Amino acid sequence: MDTPSPGAVTELLRAWSDGDDAALEQLMPLMEAELRRLARGYMGGERQGHTLQTTALVNEAFLRLAGARQLRWQDRAHFLGISARLMRRVLVDYARRRGFHKRGGGAQRVPLDEAVMTGPDAAFDVVELDRALEALEKADARKSRVVELRFFGGLSVEETAEVLHVSADTVKRDWRLAKLWLLRELDGEKP
Repeated sequence: MDTPSPGAVTELLRAWSDGDDAALEQLMPLMEAELRRLARGYMGGERQGHTLQTTALVNEAFLRLAGARQLRWQDRAHFLGISARLMRRVLVDYARRRGFHKRGGGAQRVPLDEAVMTGPDAAFDVVELDRALEALEKADARKSRVVELRFFGGLSVEETAEVLHVSADTVKRDWRLAKLWLLRELDGEKP
């Protein structure tokens, strides 16, 4: 299926916010490929043998999105940003329910850099990273969102800039600084 026009997605999002359930039914097939791409980005960082599959992550995100009608959707970029955040929450909730963090879960620490984003075999402690991202969010919310969208969501610099309504150069700078901050946080050092 071709990528839907941003205007068509925005119209459907706004119609859905205004109470049109049929708009959500039209929107989901249009955005399914984008959501699957986000989910693959998230799942790419999970340990091998993870019991939550990409399809299940997309389905859970759909369910949570269905409960987000009250949001005043701005556009496609806003939708992707919210979807990425919901998928992160699903994975963190899943890890917490399974007690993954307490038992170690076989996770290993890996560096938060470009290689991790593209490495399909990388594993990390999603709960520990989530805590670090929450701390970063308190210090600098935009940098936290950049990490969430790029690392978890697999969005490019340009897509992240679109979601956050900033320049690509700002995203690159935030990405560099956020990685340094998170590395120190995850190693237990004060940034």
